[in-house]
Amino acid sequence: MDGTVLVADDDRTIRTVLTQALTRAGCKVHATSSLMTLMRWVEEGKGDLVISDVVMPDGNGLEALPRISKLRPGLPVIVISAQNTIMTAIQAAEAEAYDYLPKPFDLPDLMKRSARALDMKRRAPVSKAAPPREGGDDLPLVGRTQAMQALYRLVARVMNTDLPVLVTGESGTGKSLIARAIHDFSDRRTLPFVVAQAADLQGVEGPASLLSRAKGGSLVFDEVADYDEETQARIVRMLDMMGDNAPRIMSTSQVDLASRLESGAFRQDLYYRLGGVTLHVPSLRERVDDIPLLADHFLARGERDLGATRRLSNEARDLVRAYSWPGNVRQLENTLRRLMVTSAEAEITRAEVEAVLGNQPAMEPLKGGGEGEKLSSSVARHLRRYFDLHGGALPPPGVYQRILREVEAPLIEIALDATAGNQAKCADLLGINRNTLRKKITDLDIRVTRRRKLM
Repeated sequence: MDGTVLVADDDRTIRTVLTQALTRAGCKVHATSSLMTLMRWVEEGKGDLVISDVVMPDGNGLEALPRISKLRPGLPVIVISAQNTIMTAIQAAEAEAYDYLPKPFDLPDLMKRSARALDMKRRAPVSKAAPPREGGDDLPLVGRTQAMQALYRLVARVMNTDLPVLVTGESGTGKSLIARAIHDFSDRRTLPFVVAQAADLQGVEGPASLLSRAKGGSLVFDEVADYDEETQARIVRMLDMMGDNAPRIMSTSQVDLASRLESGAFRQDLYYRLGGVTLHVPSLRERVDDIPLLADHFLARGERDLGATRRLSNEARDLVRAYSWPGNVRQLENTLRRLMVTSAEAEITRAEVEAVLGNQPAMEPLKGGGEGEKLSSSVARHLRRYFDLHGGALPPPGVYQRILREVEAPLIEIALDATAGNQAKCADLLGINRNTLRKKITDLDIRVTRRRKLM
């Protein structure tokens, strides 16, 4: 790599790591913990690339993007952020950041993106940035796992297209929130947002009335797999007669429409009209590492709404993370709101969580899996879904190491649970050296607490 990189992050460790890596790669580096200093460097004409955190002690990195673009058109900016929400991805895309990575980021991946940005800077300028959109912090679309980050990026890419969108996922995963976010942060945000039920399509005037209400905005068919054959036919005719100022069409389904198509329960012509882009929202079982993040999000929201400060004890947090959550995000949110009201102390105990959850339902198999499914088949299915989430594009470089990390962390955590936290036994169970286990616990940021042996 060749060029000067401006690094802005309030975390000294991150500044040091990036400075060393970029310097070894052949770049000159200016690093700071101040957004004001970064902007002064930009004004002075320094730098061929900016790598900036979002939350800085003296400002917001996203809000600075329009000014950077105005001062230095064509200067690429890579945004890194610990705010692992859909809003960060959308705002970064709208402000026309060159790229966005959630923390913790993969250093080799960031280096490759930096190299591409520097190469792009030499070849052609980027377009002028638009100001980031306000609001949306209360959307419970939070996640740092690869599946959620891939989903956020895809949402940001399709947000201002006219392609129909099909949002799939189990009940309670947030399908409606995804559809709402696409509308609220798109160019259609000032126009109507209409959610249609099967009853809205009944009668001669039903389809025409829906089109009139949603004119130019967004029209969402909720749980479209539940519509009968006659209603499906009405939708096909309605979509074919849309003229000027047609709404953007979105639909949600917790049922696999492809399987319904094969069984003849869903019309083929409607399936292809609705499935321009398919966004799959993973269940909580598929993104276990996001559960503590979501729990903290809901507790913080509850503090604002209810005026009560609550936190989970370490034992309660472990139980919340281990629970299967068949009702997904909706069940998690409702459970935590109830705990905020019923908990006697500021710290919510494991016993209080157990009392609210009651009898835990058995873990349901993931969709598409069978009781006798081989582990390799299950892994292959999840990997295929991860690749599909990128909408035909390749995932970011470094897939091998990211997938290993995703598998390795839960394997070690489960092994620690099974051995009641005894690291010597855990290392023996895994067949690795105890020092290696300790290093992996540190590298993978696995919290080691007193664990209860799994039954």
